[in-house]
Amino acid sequence: MAIRIPPRQLFIDGEWREPVKKHRIPIINPSTEEIIGNIPAATAEDVELAVSAARRALSRNKGRDWASATGAHRAKYLRAIAAKVTERKAELAKLEAIDCGKPLDEAAWDIDDVAGCFEYYADLAEALDAKQKSPVSLPMEAFKCHVLREPIGVVGLITPWNYPLLMATWKVAPALAAGCAAILKPSELASVTCLELAEVCKEVGLPPGVLNILTGYGVEAGAPLACHPDVDKVAFTGSSATGRKIMTAAASVIKPVTLELGGKSPIILFEDFDLDKAAEWTIFGCFWTNGQICSATSRLIVHESIAAEFLDRLVKWIKNIKISDPLEEGCRLGPVVSEGQYEKVMQFITTAKNEGATILCGGVRPQHLKKGFFIEPTVITDVTTSMQIWREEVFGPVLCVKTFSTEDEAIELANDTQYGLGAAVISKDLERCERVTKALQAGIVWVNCSQPCFCQAPWGGNKRSGFGRELGEWGLENYLSLKQVTQYISDEPWGWYQSPSKL
Repeated sequence: MAIRIPPRQLFIDGEWREPVKKHRIPIINPSTEEIIGNIPAATAEDVELAVSAARRALSRNKGRDWASATGAHRAKYLRAIAAKVTERKAELAKLEAIDCGKPLDEAAWDIDDVAGCFEYYADLAEALDAKQKSPVSLPMEAFKCHVLREPIGVVGLITPWNYPLLMATWKVAPALAAGCAAILKPSELASVTCLELAEVCKEVGLPPGVLNILTGYGVEAGAPLACHPDVDKVAFTGSSATGRKIMTAAASVIKPVTLELGGKSPIILFEDFDLDKAAEWTIFGCFWTNGQICSATSRLIVHESIAAEFLDRLVKWIKNIKISDPLEEGCRLGPVVSEGQYEKVMQFITTAKNEGATILCGGVRPQHLKKGFFIEPTVITDVTTSMQIWREEVFGPVLCVKTFSTEDEAIELANDTQYGLGAAVISKDLERCERVTKALQAGIVWVNCSQPCFCQAPWGGNKRSGFGRELGEWGLENYLSLKQVTQYISDEPWGWYQSPSKL
């Protein structure tokens, strides 16, 4: 029986609504290339409705609104959402695997992380109550001061297709914990589980307008959301090119922006590490999520003394990866998300060959898969630092390789990039790992591993990988505005000007 995705509508003000213009977008299964359903296509008119609903959520009920509620009150909803997500884990993981091509085991892991993230921010929401009126020490006894942490207001959240529900949660959970009202615009290439999150919110009784979910194209829905004058902040995860547009749109009305953009992250392998362990982490760092990770450590910088032996070992590990429909048991590599992404990745590989690089393995469609957007995991050698494959983000299962002889050379190669999101260093020498970690120009550094991510730790990059940090306490701060309150408490007059009564 053919897989079909049940239709959903836009989620605005706690209700399902058809888009104003009635347009819809086909859902294409990247494993089979079949149309398996459709999602609504929001436009500026729907954005207007969603922003109005979010505004009402922050002003209704005479002060008993979402923004002024206690953190403990908001935490109850976050925990209820986490429980519902856990309850529906198997269903949500399957939908995610079908929608974006992610292996089912990975999707299940992601859904666990979604529930964990909502739980974590429920804890932080509760802790926020105790932080209100945080005292500030002043040098003058005649004054006392405290700081209020208030929700920033209505926030626009624009998220990518590689981790559809998890990337949405990274923004939705802290925004709701802070007391903001949100409009989520997921990628049109993978929105199904985000619409299911709307159903979860409806089931747990989240107040109307607190979370609104608009599916649709970036130009038609994302752009009007980013520049809307009644949206107080925009948080975006996606390409650097789109990030520039988001910044420009937000600048037109002067609003804060958090950007988590592209990457071309290095993994430095020194000569003293176990080759099999290094091979597995290299594969995980680049081919996890079918290579579609902004932080993918897709530039392998390996010590020249072990390069030949390690690459031979690496290829053997890669040949053992099961490439299949994501729903098949044991799948470890599925298709890239769309035909457009498939063509983009294949063009990167073709350009690399034309520029003189060598395809050590992969670079083609797997012979046993005649349909779907599948690409064999690819390793490219004989790369120069001027080649496109070394400098630009591929967002597919492609690893490029260079060798080094000294620690300083490895660091120079690693930092010679416009990006600064992630990096990894692999060595038994922990003092060397610490030196290299400090020298790497990246927001995230893994030591003797690559890609593990925890919602308690800050996530974000430098340079053209964006700015601001998500996750952890830093993620909550993104959605809070600080208000200084200073009070004069002395019975004595201020005395700066001469009093008329003393003339």
